[in-house]
Amino acid sequence: MRMSHIHDMIIIGGGPAGYTAALYAARAGLDTVLIERLSAGGQMALTGDIDNYPGFHEGVDGFTLGMNMLSGAERFGAKTHYGQVLDVDLMGDIKTVKTEGEEFCSKTLVIAAGANPRKLGIKDEENLVGKGVHYCAHCDGRFYKDKTVLVVGGGNSAAADALYLSRLCKKVYLVHRRDRLRATKIYHEPLMAAENVEFLWDSALTEFITEDRVTGVKIKNLKTDDMHSIDCDGVFISIGRQPATEFLRGKIALDEYGYIIADETTKTDIDGVYAVGDIRTKALRQVVTAAADGAVAAHFAEEYLSR
Repeated sequence: MRMSHIHDMIIIGGGPAGYTAALYAARAGLDTVLIERLSAGGQMALTGDIDNYPGFHEGVDGFTLGMNMLSGAERFGAKTHYGQVLDVDLMGDIKTVKTEGEEFCSKTLVIAAGANPRKLGIKDEENLVGKGVHYCAHCDGRFYKDKTVLVVGGGNSAAADALYLSRLCKKVYLVHRRDRLRATKIYHEPLMAAENVEFLWDSALTEFITEDRVTGVKIKNLKTDDMHSIDCDGVFISIGRQPATEFLRGKIALDEYGYIIADETTKTDIDGVYAVGDIRTKALRQVVTAAADGAVAAHFAEEYLSR
């Protein structure tokens, strides 16, 4: 292992939360290094068009926005290292982050590793992302105005997505494996009242019907095993997200779903360690809230270092 010098801040994850933290920290004069597994932007980079991020009145594609965020942080001296984080040591005044063959040390650590959407795991799902398969209704729903879509799931996020899409789309099918929603009751009444929402209970999506993109789906009734096809323009899979916290288990406080427990200060249960973006417990996971977290974490990290 080659050990680097002691940085003021290490950031794990190069999405909007991570690069905003890097921007604010580097601009404040902190010696900052960001470790990213793939490329700038994280999950955001996979989004074709983002039209709800302030300052881009005609929208911006996620990859471009991610690269702009990287450039902004590096302008003030933040450095980017590409690699997979394998382990961390959060105890003591100096935090250690290990990647393949290299070890980084820092006085503060910002964890911005994000959360990945849970997938159905059926044929062609990954190949159809952006071609009719989506995991964020608020990100991509506008492309389906006056069209027919299908939402898979029965929890709060699926119910919220179906309700949001019902205001945009001509028709919304909500497919759920059970005979009632798991979502909290606040969603039940407005969904039931929406004339363009149809529930497919005790059902599962088993196959995509495609040409160059999704044109329909095959649905199986789990009680009768009957199969039928539905024509649709898009599918929104909303069966939860998986926070990237496996490497942190037993080392930091997580909630029952695996998210890092941190409030609006982004402070965790360990001094000098902050959780930002989709990886922390929060009500709304969007690019703009992730960026806000990054700024907050840099502020409190700077305050911590000054002590």
